Amino acid sequence: MALRSQHATPPSRLKKSDKALGINQFDCPKCGLLSPWANELLTLREQVITDPLTGLFNLRYFRSSLDIELERTVRTTMPTSLMMIDLDHFKQVNDVWGHEVGNQVLKLTARLIKQVTRQLDIQCRYGGEEFVVILPSTSLLMASQVAERLREQVEESDITVGDQSFKVTASIGLSVRLAHEKGTASDLIKSADDCLYQAKSTGRNQVFFKGFEPEEEATVSGDEKEALMGMFSDYQD
Repeated sequence: MALRSQHATPPSRLKKSDKALGINQFDCPKCGLLSPWANELLTLREQVITDPLTGLFNLRYFRSSLDIELERTVRTTMPTSLMMIDLDHFKQVNDVWGHEVGNQVLKLTARLIKQVTRQLDIQCRYGGEEFVVILPSTSLLMASQVAERLREQVEESDITVGDQSFKVTASIGLSVRLAHEKGTASDLIKSADDCLYQAKSTGRNQVFFKGFEPEEEATVSGDEKEALMGMFSDYQD
């Protein structure tokens, strides 16, 4: 079986701070000395926070990270967007092709998510065939563009089993938290999940969200609007 995508395999899940330590270096937080157990400690850290099948972050890491990013939104006034992704008719993939092929499709989807999103984004497996991505300092407009690129990449990828091939599609729901808005992390998750439900119930293979935030609509100031109106006054009745 072969899975074909246009992009290269993404880098390791280790953060930049971990990579900067070097493969055989790790500062002990108590004594400050280099530990000979660097590789073991980093491997253990990876196992605790990642999903073993896809290599993305796991649900536990997602929930703790979302709380941190929402707190950052309050401090910095930069929005945090949330993307929920669900593979369409995935049960049919398992029923027709088998669970091993289904697992390979999940791995391919995880790679595409990593390729489309940024290194600072937090890509997680939410459960089953569902994924979630936290996009820090990202407006709903920007998140919708990322989501559409991901949807296209999933749709365009071929899954080949022997001499046969097939494709899968994904539905994506988006939500955003602005600095002045109230609510919990669970509220933001529910909003994205509701949008995902709308995407699936209205045809699948699409991105659904509930409009852009007011800051994005007001891209022209009042003075600029008046100047523009003056420029086009000859065309008014």
